[in-house]
Amino acid sequence: MNIAQLISDQALQTPDNTATVMPIKKFLSRGFEYQRLTFLKLDKLIENYAYHLSQMGFRPGDRTLLFLKPCLEFHALVFALFRAGVVPVMIDPGMGKKNLLRAIEHTLPRGLIGESLVFLIKKFYPNSFNSIELQVSKSELKRWSKSEFSFPLVQRKETDLAAILFTSGGTGTPKGVEYTHQILVEQTRLLKEMFQLTSKERDLAGFPLFSLFTLAMGMQSCIAAMNPSKPASCNPKKLIQNILDTKASFLAGSPAIWERVADYCLKNQITLPSVKFVVMFGAPVRIELHQKFQKILPNGTTYTPYGATEALPVSCLSGREILEKHAAQTQQGLGTCIGKAVPGVEIKIIPTCDQAIANLSEVGKLSAFERGEIIVKGKTVTRRYFAAEEATIKAKIQDGDEFWHRMGDLGHLDQYGNLWFCGRKDHRVETKNEVLYSVNCEAIFNQHPLVKRTALIAQGERSSQRPGLAIETKRQISKRERDVLCHELLNLGVKYAHTKTIRDFYFVKKFPVDVRHNIKIDRLKLKQLAEENKL
Repeated sequence: MNIAQLISDQALQTPDNTATVMPIKKFLSRGFEYQRLTFLKLDKLIENYAYHLSQMGFRPGDRTLLFLKPCLEFHALVFALFRAGVVPVMIDPGMGKKNLLRAIEHTLPRGLIGESLVFLIKKFYPNSFNSIELQVSKSELKRWSKSEFSFPLVQRKETDLAAILFTSGGTGTPKGVEYTHQILVEQTRLLKEMFQLTSKERDLAGFPLFSLFTLAMGMQSCIAAMNPSKPASCNPKKLIQNILDTKASFLAGSPAIWERVADYCLKNQITLPSVKFVVMFGAPVRIELHQKFQKILPNGTTYTPYGATEALPVSCLSGREILEKHAAQTQQGLGTCIGKAVPGVEIKIIPTCDQAIANLSEVGKLSAFERGEIIVKGKTVTRRYFAAEEATIKAKIQDGDEFWHRMGDLGHLDQYGNLWFCGRKDHRVETKNEVLYSVNCEAIFNQHPLVKRTALIAQGERSSQRPGLAIETKRQISKRERDVLCHELLNLGVKYAHTKTIRDFYFVKKFPVDVRHNIKIDRLKLKQLAEENKL
């Protein structure tokens, strides 16, 4: 087994179909010009890279840091590493210097492939790169591209390590998640079935790693004209041009991207007739964003797959179904419906627990509508974190010969098996009398026309906390307007049992957010600011 086999299969079945597309000229009034690779050329480039890697001394199982900006070489190189049995280590450079260097030291990589800036960083922090024996620059990849060598596919066991993907650290310390070849193959199959995708679909990837799946399905993938490490700063005009130029039908990435695209489309009366799927992940998606896209997509809708780096996908639901069946309940504070478990994945709700759980027999299973901790099991669920036994113990629950992953999220299942998301476990607020859930409470206050978004925060120790609400407004408001808004929010909150005790409001010019998707709110930082009276 080897995930790279899927690209070779596509090269045999549809050799002349376009695989990757990249805008190569600056944005002009007449649009972009594009560079393209067919599946046959992509497969040959993969073989060529794998050959050169082998000649340099890379061997199956070698952990190799990969720091490349999105480019035609990126996809070819990742699949070349897979083909050679080498293990790419992918770390989000936006996680901050301290976390980045710690992650590099932790994985002890033998190889390094990256941009020139990475080698400059290596000179300044040599201790973090002590394990590196082999290194390849982007300019060397360019030279390799001029040759053409073949390289046989290295067969791997289903359980062999294929890649290490680091979590962003947005909800804790970044951890390296172990992906096997079986998990990658199974994820590709599940995602293809979920959206009923064929090789006729065309992808625009707002999150570059997602395009590895669409390419493995035989889809054309366009490298988006944006900086993927700063999705909230993307230029929507450029992305819309990419969509129109390539007739993209499948869009995937952070809600921060597609919110900007939706607003630009509505402002300029633009529709996107080629788009069938707008897939948003990384944070809960507000009802308003689904509503915006209903006006923009004459032939498609939005989707909100639920999952994590450790388990993807878990469930999925279309924006159309959310608006038709569940929007009213979400706005009343019942949580966000994220659909039924995808085939092959099981979901359970167990009593919320902050300690490690060794075996499933130690906990009970909650009934429909009882809120608790979300755990999942299936072939796409990763088994462990790399060289992090304590983190693995905290996140996994043994169940006979199988195991469950603790998502770190809270929610409930309804009578139909739909999963309802109520927020992160760490974001709950426990007072002496009740437990408040972030998503449920924020949904109430987010309905105010002046409010852009809110964040439930707490002061004090667990079980005796005092709830508060941080508020980011849609525009700058005066002190008098703040006073009026606070009064109106108090009146709004007392209408619901789960928000009537929230009486402390803090105004924030701009919420701190995670580095990967630019939309997960850093509630810990907000809490610290509130405690220091800096809000």
